[in-house]
Amino acid sequence: MHTTSRAPRSGAPRDYLSFMLDGQEYGLDCARVQELKLLKSLERFAEDGDIIGGVALSHGVILPVIDMRTTATQVVNAHGGVVHPDTDVIILRLSSGLVGMVVEGVTGIVHVRPEAVQTVPGEAGASYLIGIARIDGRCVILIDIDGLMSLSPRRPLRAA
Repeated sequence: MHTTSRAPRSGAPRDYLSFMLDGQEYGLDCARVQELKLLKSLERFAEDGDIIGGVALSHGVILPVIDMRTTATQVVNAHGGVVHPDTDVIILRLSSGLVGMVVEGVTGIVHVRPEAVQTVPGEAGASYLIGIARIDGRCVILIDIDGLMSLSPRRPLRAA
């Protein structure tokens, strides 16, 4: 079994923004987060209120919006967008620019000590996975968001 982990084993705790996707909790480096918004608060390019082609306007900046939700039980509107008024969007500062990431919900900030991060078993091809943090009975999968967003998808991502 191959394991991978890019988490340092010593040093100061790091803060990760935790969020839910398909019943699993994930975390990404808080330093990459510019702001949190509700999906309904993003400015749209269409009169019917939908985001066109996964692009929105926030504080005068045009940014791509990627819908990371995968749950099949969501209600989808006529344009393929998932309808839920309180859906969270994490606005991220990536090396390639700003991007919005739609998630099921932000759960908070977790403080992770390096020794709490375990390797990810069997994920040799997932270089974007930092490791699994076990904190107070929670299992949080830590991701390198730049690495994840730089992947070429095998199938087209849904636009938010």
